[in-house]
Amino acid sequence: MTDTPSQGHADHPLRVRDFFLGRQPVLDRDQALFGYELLFRSTPVGQADIGKGLDAGAPAPGLNATAAVIAHAAQLGLARAIGDATCFLNVDAAVLASDIYAFLPRERTVLEIAASVAPDDAVLARLAELAGHGFRFALDGIGSAHAHDGAGADEAARLQRLLPLARFVKLNLRATAQPALAALVARMHGMHKTVVADKVETREEYQACLDLGADYFQGYYFARPSVLGGRKLSPSQMAVLEMMKLVTSDVDNADIERAVKRDVTVAINLLRLVNTPAVGARQRIDSVSQALLVLGRRQLQRWLQIMLYAEPGMHGHNQTPLLMLATTRGRLMELLAQRLRPGQRYLGEIAFTVGIMSLMDVLFGIPMADIVEQIPVSDEITSALLRRGGFFGELLKLAECIEQPDRQEDEGVLPTLRSLSISGDDMIELEMAAFQWSDSVVRYAF
Repeated sequence: MTDTPSQGHADHPLRVRDFFLGRQPVLDRDQALFGYELLFRSTPVGQADIGKGLDAGAPAPGLNATAAVIAHAAQLGLARAIGDATCFLNVDAAVLASDIYAFLPRERTVLEIAASVAPDDAVLARLAELAGHGFRFALDGIGSAHAHDGAGADEAARLQRLLPLARFVKLNLRATAQPALAALVARMHGMHKTVVADKVETREEYQACLDLGADYFQGYYFARPSVLGGRKLSPSQMAVLEMMKLVTSDVDNADIERAVKRDVTVAINLLRLVNTPAVGARQRIDSVSQALLVLGRRQLQRWLQIMLYAEPGMHGHNQTPLLMLATTRGRLMELLAQRLRPGQRYLGEIAFTVGIMSLMDVLFGIPMADIVEQIPVSDEITSALLRRGGFFGELLKLAECIEQPDRQEDEGVLPTLRSLSISGDDMIELEMAAFQWSDSVVRYAF
């Protein structure tokens, strides 16, 4: 294997930086993070079709675009995007035959074989070679192959050749009838395969697949209000909300310190947070009073907002995926504001707050309008949260669109990038930084 990325065609030079990342979590049976599927999306600049080129449902992008994008992302630091989680990457036959794999952390990479890949002898030999280097494989499209009575002998033969090499199989719930799922899961487990239920959209679908024995789950079901509707606040969450009200009032630090000390969970998490690399304290902080002095009121409010999403008794990547989504969104919006309005630091702080608060309706299971009434915020924050209005509303729309990699690119991401004058180069750098920051906070603080 070499470390040289493939280049674009001479007549159509490829600008590998004209892209951004979509990152969709893969969760285990306890809804803890197992991995991420990375999807590369294109920006309006350039003609190379790298947007959904790694998506099995999209037209094949060709080796040059796909290889160059993966190589560039890896050079930027793919570990920044996935932390210590497992990375799922879609690959077609051309990418499988390429020499890009020196860029990838093979012990944490699963190559997801597109449904278009025909298992000829050359492909099977290449898969065996890559397996020898430590890569694992996932098969996509199995559900759709079995969802219809007309599935042909050719598809059955294809699966028969590929299944022995695959560790994971992904069942597409959108293309598989519910009665067929139980038989599919049982068959895959009988072959000692790890089953990933893909495109899980609702709590009911998650529970059904859980009952059937699926091992992992992919989809944004955990970030939908219907999932957590009616959820009651835990005692720790109520304590954090009370502290947030104190922080935004004129009370003395001594009153805030007493409130923090009354809740052991909050105090411990606060000390963990202040000692994370994300805070950057020069020496270890061992007391609540020191933590409050180091952070200051604005930073304390930020960490309290994050704590609302933390599940007591869970640590690191066992934390709720909603915490990881909220911290990533908040940090990305902060970095975008800083890039677009340099020298106006307070705008970044507001953007972070909007990002964190934008998922509180999911967290608490109540309408956002009720939340902004209970937690005093400015008119510009209210406008962003309720109507996606103003500068912060534009940043929020961009963050939300990027989190939904199944959307068509022209439905929101690219127009918003254009309106904000954000280049693909800027976007990928900021995304990587937000991923890394979120991973640091979740891994070390909780």
